[in-house]
Amino acid sequence: MSLISVDQTITIAMSVKDRHASAKWYETMLGFEVLYHADEAGWSELRTNTPGVAIGLGEHTRPAPGNCVPVFGIADLDSARRKLEEAKVRFDGETDVVEGMVKTATFYDPDGNALMLAEDLTGEAA
Repeated sequence: MSLISVDQTITIAMSVKDRHASAKWYETMLGFEVLYHADEAGWSELRTNTPGVAIGLGEHTRPAPGNCVPVFGIADLDSARRKLEEAKVRFDGETDVVEGMVKTATFYDPDGNALMLAEDLTGEAA
């Protein structure tokens, strides 16, 4: 049995220079659907053609190509983080919260690969 239980969603987070232009590219080239642009958070999200999988575009002035982080949905991030920390899993700083939107925490596997947990705060999660 696993230490924590992630839900059936995953967001692949990537850094880009221009979220709107990148979202248009993914729409045109791959047929993905823009779910929303959260300009105040510098974030855009697109639905892929794979159920439960989204692409998240984080806007950065100097994006790091190849820096792709899987973001796993979770119902209770605080509880999951506590359990992982008790198991000596390393986290990158404090949990980030965008009120009314999302709560996220970045952590690392034993090889230093970044992973993230995200709790939906919109009240729309199933």
